[in-house]
Amino acid sequence: MNPEQEQPSVRRIVLPSGRSIEVVRFNDQNHTTRGLHVCPDCTSELVQPIDWSEAPEECWNLVLNCPNCDWYTEGLYTQDQVRELEDRLDEGLADMLRDLQRLTQANMADQIDRFITALHADQILPEDF
Repeated sequence: MNPEQEQPSVRRIVLPSGRSIEVVRFNDQNHTTRGLHVCPDCTSELVQPIDWSEAPEECWNLVLNCPNCDWYTEGLYTQDQVRELEDRLDEGLADMLRDLQRLTQANMADQIDRFITALHADQILPEDF
């Protein structure tokens, strides 16, 4: 694997209890060609469609927005470009769901630890349930 293509990004999520978890992502894609999901102004990969309609010749008219810098554009795109954008959006959703699952598990582990501590300290009463 080319070392230039593998660029890990680390995101630290701090829980309300003070615990933190790190999410490491490896991006092994070559960015020589910019997809519709990449903002031309700020290079954020969060560009998303906010409106769309079918156009002639198997094309789509899309209004795209970057929530990072508030860039907007409207254009006519081929079915292949739209399919690639959909794939990127699906990947982003899958990433968010994985992150949510990890965060939920970390929160639950923290809540269990606090409950056990309170139980051992006789701070849990029948009235708490």
